[in-house]
Amino acid sequence: MAEAEFTGQTYGQATQQAQAQRAVPTGSPPTEVQAQKMSAPVTGLTAPTERPDEPISAGSPFGPGPNRVSNQPRKLSSVDEVEDQLAVLYELYPNEGLGLLLSRLRERRR
Repeated sequence: MAEAEFTGQTYGQATQQAQAQRAVPTGSPPTEVQAQKMSAPVTGLTAPTERPDEPISAGSPFGPGPNRVSNQPRKLSSVDEVEDQLAVLYELYPNEGLGLLLSRLRERRR
């Protein structure tokens, strides 16, 4: 591939640029790359599906099919665990809302 020549450079830059181009050759011109992409087969929206047994929502965080949410095991928190976490939060950040929530939770347990 031929070296690209640029004008308007300061003294010595053209030589450095030519040496750099010999060390690492430039890529294909954009027109060649574009032609390669256009020659690849393209599947349109009206083409039949390649995965007929897979739900349309597969991969999204909702609906049926494999997704990030369905792959995580669900863990139910016990009342004691929630109360313990609220108590720690209330100790670190005492405020009226957390205190009220904690007291109502403790009242329900009685």
